[in-house]
Amino acid sequence: MAENQSDDAEKTEEPTQKRLEDARKKGDVAKSQEVNTWFIMIGITLLIAVFSGDAALKLKNLLSGFLENADSIPMDGDNVLFLITNTGASVLLILMVPFLVLIVSAIAGNVFQNPPNISAEQLKPKFNKVSPAAGAKRLFSSTSLVNFIIGLAKLAIVSIMMFFIVWPERDRLDPMVMSDIVNLLPVLREMTVNLLVGVISVLTVIAAADLLYQRQKWTKKQRMTFQEVKDEHKQMEGDPVVKGKLRQLRQERGRKRMMASVPDASVVITNPTHYAIALKYEKGMGAPICLAKGIDTIAFKIREIAEEHAIPVVENPPLARALYATVDVDGEIDSEHYKAVAQVIGYVMNIRGRLQRKNKPRIDSD
Repeated sequence: MAENQSDDAEKTEEPTQKRLEDARKKGDVAKSQEVNTWFIMIGITLLIAVFSGDAALKLKNLLSGFLENADSIPMDGDNVLFLITNTGASVLLILMVPFLVLIVSAIAGNVFQNPPNISAEQLKPKFNKVSPAAGAKRLFSSTSLVNFIIGLAKLAIVSIMMFFIVWPERDRLDPMVMSDIVNLLPVLREMTVNLLVGVISVLTVIAAADLLYQRQKWTKKQRMTFQEVKDEHKQMEGDPVVKGKLRQLRQERGRKRMMASVPDASVVITNPTHYAIALKYEKGMGAPICLAKGIDTIAFKIREIAEEHAIPVVENPPLARALYATVDVDGEIDSEHYKAVAQVIGYVMNIRGRLQRKNKPRIDSD
């Protein structure tokens, strides 16, 4: 008991939207039985006010034949079975509408309080529900005492309301004893409807108050500790450690893809030791694009791959630093660097042209 109170004292934070949604998915919702009772009473009042006369007339016509011809009805086995089956089916057909109204009323009371939700969580066996000790604890708890007092107060209020509705009709009660049943039913229906309307008016206030209380109690039950809020935030946003590892993996994959494109570069511009920018330019391109860039270890790896694939490496520290700061991988260089990069690429192309002419085989004519 003290442990539970300690846990409740630590739950100082309001429940998050995720906490409330998880509770609803498990079938843990705020529910007022008074609201369900109110809807059922509305259904009963509707039945008595609208359907009771027609249903009573049909039942009267169905059953009066048995009383009028009781001596002439054969009571052999087959006929008794037929009478029971036929009469039962007719009675069920007459009472079908009242049953449907009551079922709809009961369902409406639950739907009004909470949206429909299918959950098997509440069907799972829980040993604390069948434990005698836990049952005794719930029976003699403060919550049970409060519910008992509320029940007595509700009974007293409804009884007083019934008294004030029935007492003015006391002069009509004595003659009803000698009245014919046909004339008695409309009077009883009227008095019953008046009585139910009075009871419903009281239950409206009780149901509204109980609904607010149950929702407040449920929200308080869903409160969280600071650590629970922190853990949920981590879960929603992602654990920083896990996010760091994922970011590292993405960087490594991006670095591998970047290094794989270095052999396609036209030139590599270096610092020469700290920066390396691999650029590609072909005829028809609007501007050179950056295939790879890096500093220190990555720059050394870019130069190494470039040398392996005979890609020209040009040392230009100011241009290398400027390109590293302004151009993204797979992006075009800025227009302010066009001239400097064009000079480097022109220089590389001149060197390649000379090498090609130098290595071109000569054909001597006789």
